[in-house]
Amino acid sequence: MVVEQLLKVAQIGSTWVLFLLLGLSVVSIGVMVERALYFRGLRDPGRGVRAPVAAALGRGDLVAAERILGASRTVEARVVRQALAWRDGGPGAVADAIESELGTARVELERGLNFLGTLGNNAPFVGLFGTVLGVIEAFHQLAGGANKAAMGNVMSGIAEALIATGVGLFVALPAVVAYNVFQKRITDVEGATGALGKLVTAYLQTPAAALDRRDLAEARERVVHLEAEAPADDHHGGHDTASSRGFAVVVGGD
Repeated sequence: MVVEQLLKVAQIGSTWVLFLLLGLSVVSIGVMVERALYFRGLRDPGRGVRAPVAAALGRGDLVAAERILGASRTVEARVVRQALAWRDGGPGAVADAIESELGTARVELERGLNFLGTLGNNAPFVGLFGTVLGVIEAFHQLAGGANKAAMGNVMSGIAEALIATGVGLFVALPAVVAYNVFQKRITDVEGATGALGKLVTAYLQTPAAALDRRDLAEARERVVHLEAEAPADDHHGGHDTASSRGFAVVVGGD
């Protein structure tokens, strides 16, 4: 009794499976386009935010680094800038804040990817299900018709059924490719966020005196460079005065 009822359901055919796969294909294309536009909007038009932030932190200018982060539209810059609000708690607090903000951003980054992954894994099985239904219908026609005419119907039904498998693969392959591409992009964003966060926590762990010594060493290097470019007549009476004046300008700004 149960088999007969299932047979009646199978005799509906595989046409509805094809329409289902085509509908899922349209939805998947929409998700791919939306994700592509989203990640394209996250690109930094410059060379990236890490180098200027590292330069600002190297000078001990956290305000400038925060300004650079605020001007960038990348996810990593937004996450680290929001985490800087916890800098009074030290490097550990900033690191925890980065993890928290990144977890929130990950929800936005991964939107729609579950659908693409599920569709890529299961669309071939949906197509195979349609093929099975088509084959069942074809053999049912073979059992109920004349021999020669029934064979023609069987061949036609099997050919139609195999189309469902092909459509299932056609829907699955782009979804799998898009899923892998977007997952790689998310991994890149997470890696960039971690690297940028390490710069900030390294700065917070560096004593201010060490930053001052670094600035002083850079100033001395600039004085040496100025001395090397000084005119030849300065090497007599005015050399020491010029060197002292150059060092004062570089270090003190007066």
